[in-house]
Amino acid sequence: MGDSSKAFTGARINVVGTTGSGKTTAARAIAERLGCRHIELDALFWKPNWGETPDDEFLSLVDEATQGERWVLDGNYSRTRSIVWPRVDTVIWLDYSFLRVFLQLLRRTTRRAVRRVELWDGCQERLRKSFFSSDSILLWFLKTYWRRRRNYRTLFTGPEYAHIQLLHFRTPKALRQWLNSLLV
Repeated sequence: MGDSSKAFTGARINVVGTTGSGKTTAARAIAERLGCRHIELDALFWKPNWGETPDDEFLSLVDEATQGERWVLDGNYSRTRSIVWPRVDTVIWLDYSFLRVFLQLLRRTTRRAVRRVELWDGCQERLRKSFFSSDSILLWFLKTYWRRRRNYRTLFTGPEYAHIQLLHFRTPKALRQWLNSLLV
């Protein structure tokens, strides 16, 4: 796994990366370019007012959403991996630097909170929650960035995932170049 220069033949794709790395933006662009459906795990998980979907319901939604032959899914919910990864043919790992992702997440979170952008079922990021609470997405990023990087490196070496083509992007520029190379 790991050569993004080969001809791309993916039809069932999971875009992964740390919080704030741009998974949803990348997945939307890939789905549009390939003419297939985009599935956002956060949209399946979050209920109004940041309510969480119970695991049995969430896993059922993920199972149903990934039944088709062509889709691009974004998200890192490890509990969905047993459903999703046996089905995927490609994982795109956005593995950008700590500083790049932190600054990107800081800008995105501030913009969403100030503009009161609705995300899923009325969920909105708020300045207080985003910056001054134990539920802060910025705090979540700080707690999970390094661990996710280590975990993905280990996961991709497992024999159970040998069928997956890994495209590992370390910069947004590399991702853009690859996207531009896709045949429409």
